[in-house]
Amino acid sequence: MEQAGSTIKLTYREALKQGIREALKKDDRVFLMGEDVGRYGGAFAVSKGLLKEFGEERIMDVPLSESAFTGAGIGAALAGLRPVVEIMTVNFSFLAMDQIVNNAATLFHMSGGQLNVPVVIRMSCGIGRQLAAQHSHSWEPFYAAIPGLKVLAVGTHEDARGMLLTALQDPDPVLLFEYTYLLNVEGEIASNAGAVDIITAKVRREGTDVSIITYGAAVPKALAAADELATTGIRAEVVDLRVLRPLDEETFLASVRKTHRALLVEEAWRSVSVSSEVSARIMEKAFYELDAPVKRLGGVEVPIPYPKHLEDACLPQPNDIVNAVKKMLQHD
Repeated sequence: MEQAGSTIKLTYREALKQGIREALKKDDRVFLMGEDVGRYGGAFAVSKGLLKEFGEERIMDVPLSESAFTGAGIGAALAGLRPVVEIMTVNFSFLAMDQIVNNAATLFHMSGGQLNVPVVIRMSCGIGRQLAAQHSHSWEPFYAAIPGLKVLAVGTHEDARGMLLTALQDPDPVLLFEYTYLLNVEGEIASNAGAVDIITAKVRREGTDVSIITYGAAVPKALAAADELATTGIRAEVVDLRVLRPLDEETFLASVRKTHRALLVEEAWRSVSVSSEVSARIMEKAFYELDAPVKRLGGVEVPIPYPKHLEDACLPQPNDIVNAVKKMLQHD
């Protein structure tokens, strides 16, 4: 990690680790539990060194049973602790679906407001590391459909550093989707970076010609596409949704009302996606602001293949975003 004035340069992985470390230091009720998070240092080395620093009661290795340890985390939250449950990869989270959907998400409602479940569940997510169908996929839309959950997409280093800290203050269950594709990517954040809000979407780049609305690992791709478009005189605005449930529709609708065009980009499959919902809300609430139809770019609807060239072909790439924007503008 390099120090440079009022900013620091670090990897996405290190930003995640700093957030976990600060959370553990700030509140004795916080502990991390998951497969291989302790002695092995985490499947993606995010928790490396934390066992030695905080001990086995705060960094807890668990058996290979997602349903069991996620349920234990929910129970600990009900008892007043602040557990951070790590599910190694989003694919494995379906083994804990009963606990997440039928317990964590419903207990507040079903108890008449008597039982809060302040559990934070972190999942490695996304595509791009040749992990094939067993360990890839972006299944955020599945969870974003469920009332009772707050669903966050960690698409920047700033959010990797700070989202967990705020999520641990929430009285209800929060899911953080962290992207394996970004782990080794370096970025700059403020040297005093800390907690960030988990309510609003963010405009990552201002523009006037088109709104590129995205989240997660597609955020840097959208920003790269916007840079290329700028060389041709096209000013694209990039909106990072960040919070997939509840959606901050005020921010993305304001962007569409400014640019009058919307391109929705995500790595999840195109059908029944987050973009589907965003598109519907734009049509319902900003239809007469549009100068062109809403356009969506999503993942090709196949199980994610192993070969890199096929994996790349499954996802929207910066060049695909550039071409889609140019086509939208030619439509005018």
